Amino acid sequence: MADTVNDPEANAAAPAAAEAAPRKRPKPGERRVQILQALAGMLEQPGAERVTTSALAARLDVSEAALYRHFASKAQMFEGLIEFIEQSIFTLVNQIAEREAVHAVRLRKLVTLVLQFAEKNPGMTRVMAGDALVFENERLQERMNQFFDKLEATLKQTLREAAAASAATPTVDAQVRASVITAFMLGRLQRFSRSGFKRLPTEHLEASLATVLG
Repeated sequence: MADTVNDPEANAAAPAAAEAAPRKRPKPGERRVQILQALAGMLEQPGAERVTTSALAARLDVSEAALYRHFASKAQMFEGLIEFIEQSIFTLVNQIAEREAVHAVRLRKLVTLVLQFAEKNPGMTRVMAGDALVFENERLQERMNQFFDKLEATLKQTLREAAAASAATPTVDAQVRASVITAFMLGRLQRFSRSGFKRLPTEHLEASLATVLG
């Protein structure tokens, strides 16, 4: 290997060979994924609440027209991110519901799941918290609101099942508690986003869950 590095002729031939190699075309659907990954990556940067298509195209080293061959608008790109969030979270939520019979443990795992997902995906957190959607189409924020409504409904159902299992009389308490837990999660996401990702969603998690979940 050292002989190859020190050989001037070999070194001279290497760039030529690289130049001669044809640029690989992305497989069908691969470019869409690359665009969404790049968008999420740009949202992780400080002050990147608003990402332009020109900046996104430059990051991918393609033209803006190339972006629009895969997405009709920037709103559709954000919808792609929201779909990823929805599928990732609710696939795991359903798995937790199927595998965990103890309702208190199920609640704890559900809240932990959402906060850990946000912590591992800072760019997605800006979407979930709504900070990246301020200047975008209002239907995107509506869809994100529906995500949290669905999450709250799941929490409420779990709390009602827990009350039924303990022979307690179901009351409005389940609805109130589900609302408070959802507000806690959303608050943690907003703080994470607006602190420049310095205040982690899982900060003092066990003590916080003990307080919120009771």
